[in-house]
Amino acid sequence: MTAVPDTEVWVAANGLELPGSLAIPPRAAGVVVFAHGSGSSRHSPRNRYVASELQARGLGTLLMDLLTPDEEAVDLRTAELRFDIPLLADRVVGAIDWLAAREETAGRALGCFGASTGAAAALIAAAERPELVRAVVSRGGRPDLAMESLAAVRAPTLLIVGGQDEPVIWMNRRAQDELRCETELAIVPGATHLFEEPGTLEEVARLAGEWFVRHLGAPA
Repeated sequence: MTAVPDTEVWVAANGLELPGSLAIPPRAAGVVVFAHGSGSSRHSPRNRYVASELQARGLGTLLMDLLTPDEEAVDLRTAELRFDIPLLADRVVGAIDWLAAREETAGRALGCFGASTGAAAALIAAAERPELVRAVVSRGGRPDLAMESLAAVRAPTLLIVGGQDEPVIWMNRRAQDELRCETELAIVPGATHLFEEPGTLEEVARLAGEWFVRHLGAPA
């Protein structure tokens, strides 16, 4: 199965409309919402690569901007909003509700893929929508920034960290101790925080794809 074309959409989230890219392969069993990391956007090449690999496995994907254009302009100057985890989590919750209500995606199992600070937002969203979110994957994430919500997460959670990203490994181990759901920590040898080394992002995509297919389902 190959990647499918993106459809540009406006995601209604808490009174805002945020731009996004939605791709739904034929007979997709599940859809994964991407929460990008600090200073990034729906155009993140790393997330778009992982999304294409998930699509190839028959999973739908939604990549979206978590900030409005005006907020992005402020954040470029101050870098303050990219670390506003409650704000970002509210936007991810809004996207989950939007997918659950949309005719094309209603009834499909939902997952969250979070990178860097976006992982904290994804985990908070999973805690707030346990009846909808069926799986979470964190790539080089900061789940420690969602510490107060971790015990409420019910979705099986995979934490992927680079083997050379030692401070983040420690943060993920600490967060894993707080999770009460099914959880695994996968350390990719030789990888640094952005998984820029040859073959490391491919390993992230493989691990994430297997996790989501296991918990969201394969194509019907």
